[in-house]
Amino acid sequence: MKKTLPALILLGLLAATVVGAQVAPTTCKITRSIILPDGTTCPPQANIETQGICCLLQATYNVTDWIFVFLIALATVFVIIGAIFLLTAAGAPERIASGRNYIIFAVVGLAVGFLAKAIPGIVKLIVGIS
Repeated sequence: MKKTLPALILLGLLAATVVGAQVAPTTCKITRSIILPDGTTCPPQANIETQGICCLLQATYNVTDWIFVFLIALATVFVIIGAIFLLTAAGAPERIASGRNYIIFAVVGLAVGFLAKAIPGIVKLIVGIS
């Protein structure tokens, strides 16, 4: 059993690589206007050399937008749960501490959500697009 699971995982990764290599996308749907270093923009004027960079940036924007929305919704839920704990504590120190912890976790989630919006800028810096 110890050797079967890694073998199955390796076989699955190999199969995914082979299938992924055969079904390579030719284009991607670009919804943002991204200005490249040579002055062209991604959607209307992107040539075949810059199409990969445009698709990478578009995918990065899509993923970070979803992360941001998810974390904002989760932080809202945590604030509500923390407020309920604080309101129904009736002086119990462990419930007050629990409510405060929920609100602190919500603030941390908000901070991570706002940092997720900075990731496309970091990717642009790494790729060489300012």
